[in-house]
Amino acid sequence: MALGKTDSASQFAQRQAEFRGDVKASLRLAAKVHGIGYVPGAADLGDFDATSTTIAFAPGGEEDVVPGDLLRETFEHYWRIFTDRRDGLIAWSDYTPYELRLVGTFVRLGWRERARELLEFFFKDQRPAGWNQWAEVVGRDPRQPRFIGDMPHAWVASDYIRSVLDMFVYERQTDGALVLAKGIPDDWVEPTGFSAKNLRTPYGPVDLSFRPEGTDVLIEITGDANPPGGFILPFPWARLANVDGSASQASLRDGELHIAHLPIKIRVMRADQG
Repeated sequence: MALGKTDSASQFAQRQAEFRGDVKASLRLAAKVHGIGYVPGAADLGDFDATSTTIAFAPGGEEDVVPGDLLRETFEHYWRIFTDRRDGLIAWSDYTPYELRLVGTFVRLGWRERARELLEFFFKDQRPAGWNQWAEVVGRDPRQPRFIGDMPHAWVASDYIRSVLDMFVYERQTDGALVLAKGIPDDWVEPTGFSAKNLRTPYGPVDLSFRPEGTDVLIEITGDANPPGGFILPFPWARLANVDGSASQASLRDGELHIAHLPIKIRVMRADQG
């Protein structure tokens, strides 16, 4: 479209729609053939690979193409495996910290506390302790001689960085909106609050500030970003929100505060006051 080739753009759009339909049908059929309730890592194998399935969310932005029941069960199944491993309920010898990308996916699913629990577990497996790095493979026994891959591992580090950025802001590709603070835990606001400046997005930088004030939390959002879908402040930060400024600047719909433009100040009743 930018080049003025409208006919070609129309053809590509048609092929894109057809391909999305084919992918959805393939996923459903593969799950049926293999007798599974999750997204198969490979259509011919029917294997379980939640870490790879995260690309449906990012960078693919195609989560709506994947059958919803299969998508959700994929990550519910991963969560059950993760908690069994963490809590010593199953035997395991190693894993790859590529799983850090699950943190960002959990944020997008609205599983804030689960995302935090993943991070807490992975941080304990930085090797050597205190070096702020992950190897490509982490063994349960840190003293066991084994293959560890590169250390530090830049790909693993990039998964971590992307996931943490998702906690603060990410692009919802389905409507071009920027979703703000969806992964921020409540207790980050206590006792003095926090701020994050110059968060990079495809539409420009965003600054966030959360500060407790009495029974409220004052949220200030500034920056030059101008996404086509506006800004989204999701539950729980959208609960009982009052906008300091023009009433036309933001509206509450389906548990999300839809913000037209920045800057904006928002007051939210704190969780223990709701």
